[in-house]
Amino acid sequence: QVQLVESGGGLVQPGGSLRLSCAASGRIFSIYTMGWYRQAPGTQRELVAAITSGRELNYADSVKGRFTISRDNAKNTVYLQMNSLKPEDTAVYYCNADALTTLRARIDAWGQGTQVTVSS
Repeated sequence: QVQLVESGGGLVQPGGSLRLSCAASGRIFSIYTMGWYRQAPGTQRELVAAITSGRELNYADSVKGRFTISRDNAKNTVYLQMNSLKPEDTAVYYCNADALTTLRARIDAWGQGTQVTVSS
């Protein structure tokens, strides 16, 4: 009922930048929190950054000062600007949305993931 499509991943050298985008579509009435998670091989999925509908922000300590999350409510889109990337940022990045559908069902939606690789 709610689909999330991510874009913007790729290969970048250490110190470089990438911008991820995630667009939500479907039977959306409203979206509460949107966020980015990541999962590296052999590790658990972890929160990277999240933003509420009121633009309250939450960042993992490991990305504070380097990553910036933002959202465009009119487009149901969330962005993640990643600067000063490090090899340890390498992971599959997943978009997440806590949404209310037009049928008033609360849904926890996930994107398919986009690979970010930081390597020289």
